[in-house]
Amino acid sequence: MLAACSVDLAVEGAALAKDIGCLSCHTEVSNDLAPTLNGLWESQVPLADGTTVVADAEYVRRAIVNPPSDVVAGWDATMPAFYLDQEEVDQLVEYVRSLG
Repeated sequence: MLAACSVDLAVEGAALAKDIGCLSCHTEVSNDLAPTLNGLWESQVPLADGTTVVADAEYVRRAIVNPPSDVVAGWDATMPAFYLDQEEVDQLVEYVRSLG
């Protein structure tokens, strides 16, 4: 179970993801725009460069602040850059963690 602080961050992250448009592309299931975030946490993610990474906090943080750094195999590098502060990035990371 997540600590209360992590749960609060995840709730704030869910609201932020909705507010800034993340959920317009990252829907409950993968679509033509983007892969789903559901079930992403701690999964093996194949990248366009042929490597694989674990979807941990470091990967999710990197994907948010520098989207072209780790493009998921089979997807184009179309995610826009977001200019977020550290607290907002932490909220989004905890939100993704909460999705499993």
